[in-house]
Amino acid sequence: MSGSRITDSAVERQMRNWELARSQRHEVPTEDRPEVADFITLSREVGVPAEQVAELLGARLGWPVLGRSLLDSMAENDAIRQRIYKSMDQRDLRWWEGALYAIFIEDFGRNDYFRRLCETVLSLSRQGNAIFVGRGCDRLLPADLGLRVRLIAPKDQRVKNWAASRGISPTVAVREIEKLSQERSEFLRHHFEVEADDPTRHDLVINLGRVSPSQAAEIILATRALKSHPGR
Repeated sequence: MSGSRITDSAVERQMRNWELARSQRHEVPTEDRPEVADFITLSREVGVPAEQVAELLGARLGWPVLGRSLLDSMAENDAIRQRIYKSMDQRDLRWWEGALYAIFIEDFGRNDYFRRLCETVLSLSRQGNAIFVGRGCDRLLPADLGLRVRLIAPKDQRVKNWAASRGISPTVAVREIEKLSQERSEFLRHHFEVEADDPTRHDLVINLGRVSPSQAAEIILATRALKSHPGR
């Protein structure tokens, strides 16, 4: 099965899960619902195995993992986005419109893809708990909610990971990492006016050169528990 078909299947499976959860959610009074469902955002340097950490977290928490390919597929698919929008009630829509306005108030001319991405991420945050990987989601979602994590690693380790995962030479891996790092930095700088490596964007920064993905997942879960219950 091709990568695009795998992504399409994952999107459809997740949509069905959300629609089922949404039908059950109507039993909860509107005024008792949170602003958005709880979430974790993972930002990472190129070559860091963030997906491994995200999958471990998803398995432990029972939350879906929304990575770049899944978010891009949803943002670019009009039918999927319409299904998401139709699932929202009036309270959802009021919050969604207000959040979008806050993002675009100073620049309504931003590119269409970025607007679709914003609409999609904000809509998904109302569907249920989730783990968002990349795409500046830490900047899109409410600043006082959720847990924001940055995953880093030494460059030589990132080069090794990238080369091994793609079957390329270390020399080519270095070029690709540098190119993608620059593109990500420009994306964040242009749309959010932040630097990719600014640690103050996050609640927690973890060096995967010092700990394994499973250990990183445990650290994140422990931090989330402490943040949720600060008096403990």
